[in-house]
Formats: sequence, structure tokens, C-alpha cells
Amino acid sequence: MSHAPTIAQIKPTRLEDVKGWFWAVDQLLFDWFLSRQNEDSAHGGDLLELGAYMGKSAILLGEYLREGEEFTVCDLFGAPAPDDSNVAETESSYANLTRLAFETNYLAFHDELPRVIQAPTSVVATEVREASCRFIHIDASHLYEHVHGDIEASRLVAAPGAVVVFDDYRSEHCPGVAAAIWGAVATKDLHVLCVTGNKLYATWGDPAPLQEALLTWLKGREDLWHGTEQVAGARLVRIGGGKAIPPALPKSRYQAPQPAAADTPAGSPARPAPSPMRKLAKDLLPPVVTRAIVRARHRG
Repeated sequence: MSHAPTIAQIKPTRLEDVKGWFWAVDQLLFDWFLSRQNEDSAHGGDLLELGAYMGKSAILLGEYLREGEEFTVCDLFGAPAPDDSNVAETESSYANLTRLAFETNYLAFHDELPRVIQAPTSVVATEVREASCRFIHIDASHLYEHVHGDIEASRLVAAPGAVVVFDDYRSEHCPGVAAAIWGAVATKDLHVLCVTGNKLYATWGDPAPLQEALLTWLKGREDLWHGTEQVAGARLVRIGGGKAIPPALPKSRYQAPQPAAADTPAGSPARPAPSPMRKLAKDLLPPVVTRAIVRARHRG
């Protein structure tokens, strides 16, 4: 009897096949921030993701890893949670999540896995070098206590000018995320760069240079809406991406081959299109005459 393939056995043929919530506007912003960092040889540092789910955003992050840098992913991947409330959260939301599924998805797009820490994100502060990360994506627990800890860890491991991205900062099902983030903005010098419908982008450094460059880039994007406003005495950029055109995405090794442009054998010249006179002759001459002309041309 045949069995349906498990989620860890399905090989994604494109990034869209990987389960997860990673909209085009945020793909664009990841690409912009990371590409800008990569263009600046002085802006080195590692990449870090807390909470990976099936690897959708991690796959994109891996595209920007430079030689000599390290990409670390921290997730429970089904391991025991640190407390009862976190156990309830992971059992209800991530029952099908396994490390094997993440690795299968990631290796469909990359030759090597990132450094994987299968543990609560509370270990990051001791497992990742201080002031080493230039880009940090936080999408782990939605519980206030854990998000507060993830924010503190990001402050310790962030390199100067690092970008820190938070998921679900305004969703109704996870108010603890919003409480922890805005608390850090109010009391711990976390500076918000911009927000989209799903993610909040921030830095522990001076936000002005990044915001100015971001606004310049946004002015040239017809597929993105943006506006600015003052929030708690600081400028905040709001970005709408309902018409966002995603950047070039990583290619899967299982991507179906593209159909050939034509059936003409390699090295053979393409047959020219019939001229108007030939079309007219074909329409007017009797079929027996047409066939005779064709045979004579072939013999010639």
C-alpha cells in the first residue's frame, strides 16, 4: 500500500513551495538591506535567525552569506520546550515541524546547511559571539517573556549598524510580541526603521543613515507605497506592499527544466516563415500541383 509523502520528503521546486508566511514586500526589504550590506566591504558580520519554521526566510537569507561569515539558525524543531506555556504554543502551532523538513527545504536551494542550534532561543546569547551579527531575524516564540529575551540577545550579538527584524509585531494573536518590542523602543534604545504589514525593522544604532537610504530607494519603486510619521518623537517609515514585485529568488535544484524554445534539432537552421506569394500559391493551386512542386524542391 502506498503512503503519501511526509512533509520532510517533499522536495520544493521553488521558494513558494516552502510552507511559511514571507510576503513579497518583506522579501524585497530583506534583499535591499542585505544587498546594501554586501556592497559595503566594511560592513561585515554574520547572519542569525531565531525561529525558522520550514526555512522559507532562511533560504533567502542564505543567498547573502559571504565567504568567512556564518549563518546561525536557532529553533526547537520539535525538541522539548522550556516551560509549560511554550509547550502549549508549539504543540498547537508547530505540530508538524521537524528539523528534517527544514534541512530538506534548505538543501534544495543551498549546498550546505547553516549552523543549526536545536534549542530554546535563550541559549543564543551564549552560543553566538558578542557583536558579531549584521542581520538578525526574530520569528520564534510569541510569548512576551521569550520575545523580551530574544530582544536582549539581539542587543548583545548585534554588530554596529546591524538590522534586527521582528515578525508578527502587530498580530492580534500575539500581543506579547508588540509589548516586548515597543517596550524596548521606549526604554532600551531600539530604533524602528520601518514597518510593513507583518514585520518591523529596527536597529540598535543610529537609524538616520539607513532611513535616508531606504527612502531614496522607495521613491523609485512604483510597486511599493510608503509614508512617514513621528512615533514617540522618532521618524518611522510605513511601507505597503500589496503590489510588490519580489526580487530574484533562490533557485531550487529540483526546479523543472524549462521547455525548449523550438523543436529544431541543435545546429539545424530554423525553417523560414512562408512568404506571402507562397501562401497565395498554396491557396490557389490544385493540391496535385502543389505536391509536385514540393517534391521537385526536395529533390533539388
